[in-house]
Amino acid sequence: MFRIVSSLPRAGLGLTALVGAGVYALGTTDRRAQCSTDVLQPPSYPWNHRYPWQSFDHASIRRGHLIYSQVCSTCHSLDRIAFRNLVDVCYTEDEAKSLAGDIEVQDGPNAEGDMYDRPGMLSDYLPRPYPNDNAARFANNGALPPDLSLMVKSRARHEDYVFALLTGYQDPPAGVTLREGLHYNPYFPGGKIAMAQPLFDEKVEYDDGTPNSMSQLAKDVSTFLLWASEPEHDDRKKIGLKVLLLLGAVAIPSLYYKRLKWSFLKSRKISFK
Repeated sequence: MFRIVSSLPRAGLGLTALVGAGVYALGTTDRRAQCSTDVLQPPSYPWNHRYPWQSFDHASIRRGHLIYSQVCSTCHSLDRIAFRNLVDVCYTEDEAKSLAGDIEVQDGPNAEGDMYDRPGMLSDYLPRPYPNDNAARFANNGALPPDLSLMVKSRARHEDYVFALLTGYQDPPAGVTLREGLHYNPYFPGGKIAMAQPLFDEKVEYDDGTPNSMSQLAKDVSTFLLWASEPEHDDRKKIGLKVLLLLGAVAIPSLYYKRLKWSFLKSRKISFK
């Protein structure tokens, strides 16, 4: 009886060790599998909006929208962003109205039941480059350019990944063959991407005198796409800081009130006779 009872902890320890070894093996295998993939992890860049007390660089958002309009919008859509979202972020209201007025939007039906074209308004969303997915695939050799509205937030490492992808195009290493229409980028899963290198030095002219190197272009469009994925970023941080200040202000009188209410309990003396 005693031998059986005394052997139970040993059996339990053995089972625990076995389970732990299995979990460790699974974790190790998973890490090895991740390390063995042919995806290069992007480095961590010093973005100026990364910390809780930092906001977006709105001048960079404006330049990033310019890059999107001249480069990215030829293939990629931004379905969740309307012209009104740009007001007081990177453009004034009059500037946003002017941008919206440059496009034609199909509206209707009118009183006669016909569709008609009208100038864009602030309530309209940014135009799509293709009328449907089939047209997009036909124009891009079968590849469907994804919508960029939530692209940054849907990728691991967020804006670090987008910046590394845009600046990571290079010649394929020895032993890697690319079929026609593909390009080599070590930051893209598999290393083979259908999108050609979109950014080059001086491809877009800035109106504020900022140097338009490829890395600057990539930084600005990455900031713009991150804002498009999270337009409430600055407001959320402002609310968070206000809440922390309010909690800090309430903590002092709360601590005093707690000590006041509990003082008679902590200072009482019980004597037995």
